[in-house]
Amino acid sequence: MKQDTSIEIQRKFREYLNEEYALKSNRFFKSKKGEYGYGDIFLGIRSPIIRMVAKENVHLSISDTKKLIKSKYHEERLLGLIILVNKYKKAKDESEQEQYYQIYINSFKYINNWDLVDVTCPHIIGKHLMKRDRSILYEWAQSDDLWTKRIAMITNWWFVRKGDLKDVFKIAKILLKDEHDLIHKAVGWMLREAAKKDMVAAEKFLKRHYTKMPRTMLRYAIEKFPEKKRQKYLKGLI
Repeated sequence: MKQDTSIEIQRKFREYLNEEYALKSNRFFKSKKGEYGYGDIFLGIRSPIIRMVAKENVHLSISDTKKLIKSKYHEERLLGLIILVNKYKKAKDESEQEQYYQIYINSFKYINNWDLVDVTCPHIIGKHLMKRDRSILYEWAQSDDLWTKRIAMITNWWFVRKGDLKDVFKIAKILLKDEHDLIHKAVGWMLREAAKKDMVAAEKFLKRHYTKMPRTMLRYAIEKFPEKKRQKYLKGLI
């Protein structure tokens, strides 16, 4: 059966366009001049629809998937990335997985907002590096690029969910003094997830570093702590 091309998918995608939601997305993803998402353009297509269209088009050719990932429209980039995630899940062997992994890491230029990072990087990079060398994450964590650093941190979500905490604290330490709020949130979120798996290890890290953490990072990290303990951290009494 003939598969749709990226052009045909984009044409059908426009049927879900919602201008009011596009305006809200512009504000939500900070696309004004001087904001982290400056220059991004939105169609106003909601995430459940994007996931549905991605599922329907998992067999899209590699070249057409790359075209979607490079789209000027935010939702089309997300669509292409989710299709790539779905392709990775269905890969027949390691060589095919490696192909999709390489496509992903060579697409960092287009993975340029927090949802594009968070929805996809654990499911390709995290899964791919689960039993492989992870030194590349430490290089990314020291990048000058906001989104590359966020990818380095959020990739740990895959490892942490599997109970593997060997990198999450090391990468968190590298990013401890980062100035961007989106990195503060990413680090805090991963520390919170780590605490769910190993509270002793998480508190060992926090007790050593919490007084130097940006406030947002700390609040995210201790969000699920018992209230009495949470207040002690916030007041510097641990």
